[in-house]
Amino acid sequence: MSLISLSQVEAGYGGASILNGVDLELNAGEIGVIVGPNGAGKSTMLKAMFGLVKISQGTVIFDGEDITNLAPENLSRRGIAFVPQENNVFRTLTVHENLEMGAYVRRDDYSALLDRVYDIFPPLKAKRNQPAGELSGGQRQMVAVGRALMIEPRLILLDEPTAGLSPLFMSEIFDRILAINATGVTVAMVEQNARQALAIAHKGFVLAQGRNRFTDSGSALLADPEVAKSFLGG
Repeated sequence: MSLISLSQVEAGYGGASILNGVDLELNAGEIGVIVGPNGAGKSTMLKAMFGLVKISQGTVIFDGEDITNLAPENLSRRGIAFVPQENNVFRTLTVHENLEMGAYVRRDDYSALLDRVYDIFPPLKAKRNQPAGELSGGQRQMVAVGRALMIEPRLILLDEPTAGLSPLFMSEIFDRILAINATGVTVAMVEQNARQALAIAHKGFVLAQGRNRFTDSGSALLADPEVAKSFLGG
């Protein structure tokens, strides 16, 4: 049984259709990567899953329940976390305060969970008392993902987690995503660095013009000549 599935989802902004019947299915513990050209609807697909974009047709099912168009705060309580591409940290708050903000729905002692996040992102521990706005782009991304982990999500949605990062930090973020997935967290990720992302993906979804163009394992998509030519730069 799948953990998250989208079936024939249509959605957009201000009456303009961006998604035109997309499908996605991930089982628990899988990494799913959504790739495609600019304007294909990749980020809109994630936002529709998290209730940030109104779905006009189709359904989103999470753990057997229909969550179509539920509010983000309700989805957070069900175990879904979303990390946007931009403006994803509180720049004037310290690293530690940012992580604590992620625990806003908790009413228990989350100190052990904080330690676990620091174990996943060791560079943050030494900078725990530093304002997040003073960190490098890669370290801010670690803070954003770490804060999302504070709800102990079953599913984490990542929108362009390596955007604008150096190759060194890009590789480190992918390594951290693998570490998060190894703890049992299912990952759905939009990425422009398609080759690197598909290399770690259990499933890949190639979108074009708001529709599924290819769906297969990450390795199969990387080996597909048509995918390589049209979407991976040859």
